[in-house]
Amino acid sequence: MADLNILAIGAHPDDIEFGCSGTLMKYARKGASVYLLILSGGGAGGDPGERRREQEESGRIMGVKGIFWGDYEDTRIPVDKGLIDTIEHYMDLVRPEFIFTHYPEDTHQDHRNLASAVISAGRYTRNLLFYEGPTSVNFDPNVFVDISSVFDDKVRCLEAHSSQVMKTNIEGLSIIDIARACAHFRGTQGRVRLAEGFRSLRLFINI
Repeated sequence: MADLNILAIGAHPDDIEFGCSGTLMKYARKGASVYLLILSGGGAGGDPGERRREQEESGRIMGVKGIFWGDYEDTRIPVDKGLIDTIEHYMDLVRPEFIFTHYPEDTHQDHRNLASAVISAGRYTRNLLFYEGPTSVNFDPNVFVDISSVFDDKVRCLEAHSSQVMKTNIEGLSIIDIARACAHFRGTQGRVRLAEGFRSLRLFINI
């Protein structure tokens, strides 16, 4: 797996952690080169400098090769050629075999818009999968990854974003609680203890 490159794309710091950090860690520990592209600094949810530091710590736990940053304003990520060009630029750098990004049906406009742009930028990528987030709508996974062996480290990645852990808008419920419930539910669907679920736009199986 040493020649396998993966690009995970998120609108804000901590989006990728919730959606697919378990899967990314499993790939990284088997020798794949994992890269993150975060399009905004998350300024609507806290200090961008602090959020960047949190993301870098989480990336260290995940074992990623690099983190790329866009300069878009949180809550104002547009669907336009500029965004598509930005994503294509980093795709050219990484040349990913797999791309992971937001599910297109989402109540957050940044997530929706980014998913739409990734579909366009990744139109020639062989494997493009959408991950789940707390604001996803009608998410119906058809791909599952068993993350039982790395779930504790997924929690560490989420905890690294300490400024965001309790910002769920659900009284008394942390993002860790939501991630654990989600992993148990997707695990039940996939017939394992804990799982991440994905919806594939395209998925090639190497035989």
